[in-house]
Amino acid sequence: MRQPGRQTRRPERRTPQTAAELAKVHERALAEAAARAATRDTTPDDPSLFQPRPEIGDSWERLRRLGLDPDAGAAAVHLGPAEIEHRRRTSGLDPLLPVLRGTLLEQSGQPPLILAIADADGHILWQEGERGLRRSADRIGFLTGARWIEESVGTNGIAAALRAQRPMQVHSAEHYLRSHHSWTCVAAPVHDPGTGRLIGAINLSGPAHSVRPYLLQLTATAAKLAETELRARRLESLHHLRTLAAPMLARVNGPALVVDAAGWTAAAAGLPPPARLRLPAEGWSTAAVHWLPSLGECVIEPLADGWLVRPVPLRSSTAAPAEDLAGPHGPEGPGAPDGPGGCGGLLAEQAEGARVRLDLRRPGSPALSVHGAAGSWSHSLSPRHAELLLLLATERNGLSAAQLADALFGDPARTVTVRAELSRLRRHLGGLLAHRPYRFAESVLVGVAGPEDPYDLLPSSSGPAVRRLRAGLAGGTVRLPGPPPLPGPLPGPRTGRLPPA
Repeated sequence: MRQPGRQTRRPERRTPQTAAELAKVHERALAEAAARAATRDTTPDDPSLFQPRPEIGDSWERLRRLGLDPDAGAAAVHLGPAEIEHRRRTSGLDPLLPVLRGTLLEQSGQPPLILAIADADGHILWQEGERGLRRSADRIGFLTGARWIEESVGTNGIAAALRAQRPMQVHSAEHYLRSHHSWTCVAAPVHDPGTGRLIGAINLSGPAHSVRPYLLQLTATAAKLAETELRARRLESLHHLRTLAAPMLARVNGPALVVDAAGWTAAAAGLPPPARLRLPAEGWSTAAVHWLPSLGECVIEPLADGWLVRPVPLRSSTAAPAEDLAGPHGPEGPGAPDGPGGCGGLLAEQAEGARVRLDLRRPGSPALSVHGAAGSWSHSLSPRHAELLLLLATERNGLSAAQLADALFGDPARTVTVRAELSRLRRHLGGLLAHRPYRFAESVLVGVAGPEDPYDLLPSSSGPAVRRLRAGLAGGTVRLPGPPPLPGPLPGPRTGRLPPA
């Protein structure tokens, strides 16, 4: 019964499109894209017609621009047996196979499926399943050693999950290649919980007519289970390192930390232990003393499978006092330093005339580099923070929380999420960001380095503003902010890396 005074709205279509509907969408989209390219027409598609999902539509447009033939694909890339075995050993996924097999394949009552596990580059390292189904998969090149990336085999579940870094389903005619329309695949990425690095994807594939909707959630759960298993192994390794380090720490004069190769703290003496130190991705140089943003100048020594880190006694106010290292929740929690001795304070000094470069050239690895009076820094970014900084870099007058929510989610009411993420960003970037509205500080020079292909710009983002920016870059109607002037000599010895937000 309709309540008085309440307006009703026609419900949106919630049922998935059928394979027949998807096939029509696929054919119409390719035909219209080809026609627009021939006439240089940029008129958008008729919104009254069924459209592919944003992630699928962006993938189709990118592959059409690359010239991939939807009937033939591209030359297949296959690994030899020795390379497959090497990648299996180094992927970190090998110990997870029994858990994944028992979770995903050994379930009674479910339709026949193929389980495939790929590395971060899209190479299929393992493939198991019902024999007849695997023979069918072999005919389209879906076999162990194949590289299942969009540039070769079009839109598919493994490539979509690796690009978007979230669970994805590609159903029937959502595949770009027509030879794949009888298949549906669901995939979920797996990250190393120690480093956050993407290490691969778990995929389930089967006939499009028999795949069940719950399989996407099942695959996502299996990926989380795999990450839990990896986390347990890391904790066991930390315990082993802690046992080895205890006698050495007892003999060290002054504060010291023992961290594993990823920077996670195994043991500490003489100072509150941060949960993790962000170690330089490029490794340590040959210098005797290294600068870490949270500790100041430190002496670094190798120890078993980790490092012994000894802060150098303070000689100036530039290094953070021990009580400012991490607060009660570690370097990423609410106690992260914001004051003059912490990362935020150091970057606040850089706001005057700072040069900021948002590097989005490598899909899946966004980064921010800062050059200013206090030194030179590089800062790894989460996909969400990269989206926010890209929008602020292209709108130098600033955006309100509601405008950012509309740009990211198509919903201006989602301001709580936006404010929370910006609060985390400002904790690390300090005076580089201003608010009311949110923007880069006026004195900061900002540039954006984008990828060669506009459709590789933040490929995990489906935000309306980011999708419009991709289309504008592809059509030549917009440009990213150019690089800021090259930095001159920077005072002081400090170079380092800020912790990812």
